[in-house]
Amino acid sequence: MSYFTIYGIRVSWTVVLLLGYFVYLILGAAVFQVLEKQAEAHTRSNFKLAKLKFLTNYSCLDGQALERFVQIIIDAWEKGVNPTGNSTNPSNWDFSSSFFFAGTVVTTIGFGNLSPSTVGGQVFCVFYALFGVPLNLTFLNHLGRSMNGHLKKLERNTQKSSNHRQAMKIFTLVFFLIFGTILFLVLPPLVFSYVEGWTYGESFYFAFITLSTIGFGDYVVGTDPDKHYISIYRSLAGVWIVVGLAWLALLFNLGGGLMERVFERKWHREKSKQEDKNSPKQEDCCT
Repeated sequence: MSYFTIYGIRVSWTVVLLLGYFVYLILGAAVFQVLEKQAEAHTRSNFKLAKLKFLTNYSCLDGQALERFVQIIIDAWEKGVNPTGNSTNPSNWDFSSSFFFAGTVVTTIGFGNLSPSTVGGQVFCVFYALFGVPLNLTFLNHLGRSMNGHLKKLERNTQKSSNHRQAMKIFTLVFFLIFGTILFLVLPPLVFSYVEGWTYGESFYFAFITLSTIGFGDYVVGTDPDKHYISIYRSLAGVWIVVGLAWLALLFNLGGGLMERVFERKWHREKSKQEDKNSPKQEDCCT
């Protein structure tokens, strides 16, 4: 673990980076909330009024009026307002949801179900991502190296107490794989399945698609207007995404390194066979 000294105080880079990362997310969430929530409330009020007019004039509804109402629904949906339910639907820009959105921006997941609709929000989002994405990569790389360091330390400790080094190395990697899978890909889908009403398969699909930063947006937590979520639900989901990304990225790196070694060994074997085939035989050398 690296340190630096400021005013005679020894400070850990890990702690500074961790605090800076989450302060950045919190500031981003606060700004997105200020820029977007009022515009969302205005859109929600207009949509509610349009629905009341629709219900009042339903008996004399014609084709053009229906087309106009459909366009109102589309506009509301594009601005993040769910047309189903009523005006008491939870806000997409409360602090918890804004924190979740900030996390999807810096991690480049981009579900696509929500985006800034104001000019100020769009401009801020560009600059927020411009600095946030490199910060996120730095944080994930540091967290990944830290995890890898603990993994190697565990591996060294097990090797000291055993003569079967290769077997213990494999055991350590398997333990890391199983523990991380349970913590990030098995238990969270149970929570999502219970809270969102999805099947476990759908919840697992969402978990992997999210942590791999694919982010299709077909499943997103905390968006059902008929459900009442606790205020920090999406914030906790954001924390799960950040830590899970580091684990899955490290897992992908280990898998990529293993594949490179396998192909490298295969290439060397093929090269050796080709050299043996092309080299002159011993009888030819003697004649």
